[in-house]
Amino acid sequence: MEAHPPRHSRMRPAIATVCSLDAPLSTIIEDYAAGHCDAIDLWLGHAEAFLEDHDLSALRELLARHGVSAVAASFQGGLLTSQGEARLEHWRHFERRLGMLSELSIPVLVIAGDAFGPLSPQDLSRLSLSLSEAAARAADAGLRLALEFDSRASFPNNLQSAVALVEDVGHPALGLCLDWHHFTIGPSKPLDLRLLSNDTLAHVQLSDISDVPREMAADSDRILPGEGSSPPDDLLGWLSQIGYAGGVSVELQNPRLWHVPPRQFGEIAMTALRRLLGQAGMNPAGAGSNPA
Repeated sequence: MEAHPPRHSRMRPAIATVCSLDAPLSTIIEDYAAGHCDAIDLWLGHAEAFLEDHDLSALRELLARHGVSAVAASFQGGLLTSQGEARLEHWRHFERRLGMLSELSIPVLVIAGDAFGPLSPQDLSRLSLSLSEAAARAADAGLRLALEFDSRASFPNNLQSAVALVEDVGHPALGLCLDWHHFTIGPSKPLDLRLLSNDTLAHVQLSDISDVPREMAADSDRILPGEGSSPPDDLLGWLSQIGYAGGVSVELQNPRLWHVPPRQFGEIAMTALRRLLGQAGMNPAGAGSNPA
């Protein structure tokens, strides 16, 4: 009988370019590709810095030349509860980015769940209406939005509330981005993972936590997934059960890693991620150990 590949193999492994924040995008793409990475989660700051001196066709050509595609772009903030002139500027920025991502055929835009501080009933209503409007504009551009809940936010700050919010808005162009860091350090519960479905999940970002209490963990404590105290085994097991076939990216906003050469980091991170996804045989040998 012919053996079937593990369902993890349906997921698309990627690396977020924010992992190499100090490097220019052209170097990151070239070096990640040399390290056997063919998919990225594009940090929008990198893209916009590149486009200060190049046009969109140059960025498309850069990606194509190295055989790299962007499974998602991260992130758009300021859409949910901002007001006045700040709100107008955030939405103008959002519209420009939708056009850019559409031209680059990037299917998913991560939006930040950045509602902080006390929220009034009016704020909550504005948040829901903003998500609905943003999803409609994304759909017009041929994109899907992925709301990333933040464990430090007022609402939503956990997976259960984020799923309920997305389902309440009820727009097919609005889904979730599950950042494992925020799931782990916040009030989300392991049982909440069963709320995830292919209808709601649009993107996944993975990292692990170094040897610090979860309540005290910050972005600077992010390390490669599977290397610390919060391995994402339960999440990946559930994603396999539902047959998730979207992007799964390593995202480490860790300043210690920004000085690691992108070629070295890309090879190591992709090796670690493919090992977790049961795709280790797809990655040529030669990667080293955790650069952190």
